[in-house]
Amino acid sequence: MVSNRHERKTGMEQRRIYLDHNATTPLHPDVRRAMTDAMKVFGNPSSLHSHGREAADLVAESRREVADFIGASPREIVFVGSGSEANNTVLAALTCEKGACARLRGPQRGLVTTAIEHPCVMETAKCLAARGIPVSFAPVDDSGRVEVDALEELVDDSVAMVSVMLANNETGTLQDVRAVSEVCRSRDVLLHCDAVQAVGKIPVDVDELGVDFLTISAHKIYGPKGVGALYVRRGVPFCPLIRGGHQEDGRRAGTENVLGIVGLAAAVRARRAEMEEEHGRMLRLRHRLLDGIEARIPDFRVNGHRERCIPAALNVSFPGAEGESILLYLDLEGIEVSTGSACASGSLDPSHVLQAMRIPEVCLHGSVRISMGRATTEEDIDRVLKVLPPIIARIRGMSTVNGRE
Repeated sequence: MVSNRHERKTGMEQRRIYLDHNATTPLHPDVRRAMTDAMKVFGNPSSLHSHGREAADLVAESRREVADFIGASPREIVFVGSGSEANNTVLAALTCEKGACARLRGPQRGLVTTAIEHPCVMETAKCLAARGIPVSFAPVDDSGRVEVDALEELVDDSVAMVSVMLANNETGTLQDVRAVSEVCRSRDVLLHCDAVQAVGKIPVDVDELGVDFLTISAHKIYGPKGVGALYVRRGVPFCPLIRGGHQEDGRRAGTENVLGIVGLAAAVRARRAEMEEEHGRMLRLRHRLLDGIEARIPDFRVNGHRERCIPAALNVSFPGAEGESILLYLDLEGIEVSTGSACASGSLDPSHVLQAMRIPEVCLHGSVRISMGRATTEEDIDRVLKVLPPIIARIRGMSTVNGRE
């Protein structure tokens, strides 16, 4: 196993410990090798000559690999530039009034999503609402689980699509997508699932979930950045976001990113080989981390469901200690975590996910997300448990002195 930690310039200093895998993951060695080998293939997959066919074969082989990993057929996979592009592609179809998306026009154009979706879904939903598309947000309980009964009440005759993520990027909480699918099937409504934080961490099968669209991103599973995949169930209405060429069966114009696609397929192969063993190890590390925090730090809160979750992620709040201060102090100790979604890190506003979960105000600004990966060790967790308690005590002490308790 290749470590994703790097020594600082002087060997006397503490090794860096990377615990922000929900934001991105380092390239898997197998992915790096596969992409390096594919660099000699320079042809355009749309070209009919030998070099073009060579590139097209790599894309086709990769498509089969990705499709098989989620129980789909190759023709149901569309390669895209990112998870955000895939999500935007699906939701933007609600504005289409021609061609294959004819069923999404007229009275049946509305969207129901949840209050805890990734920013690329939340912002797109707001844009749709500004264009006159009816948009509703289903609530979640205090563990971050979607209230399916409340969602069902929102799915009326005006709704064409429901979008629910499988695993939350901030808390790791898993949603009952199958239950949501049953609601959608009973109302003849399409279901989109952002599975970026779930694919490669838990088994995902599109038929078992009952989804019509599903989003994957390579860089969350030790693949390269700038490439993802969108599952589109055969026969459902589809409207391209990027138009122009015939690539991806006319569903996404633009010359395919062959190297990135090869990297995504290699990441999928590696996940297939390592996921089951890693899942058990992540569970043990999460328990070790959580038990250690409970034993060493008074007054903290776990944000998210303790059991129905991705085991590699833990979101915790420490009242009286701001999350950004915790992050910076940990970084000085060589430990890298985050305060929430990497895509919203520039915002000073409290997490919309934690707000939707009705987390107490005192905890909103004191949350950190610790997300582990294939190179995380027990020694890494023990290092966190050694330095985190005095950091929390120090920050809380400063808050008391400054009268902000």
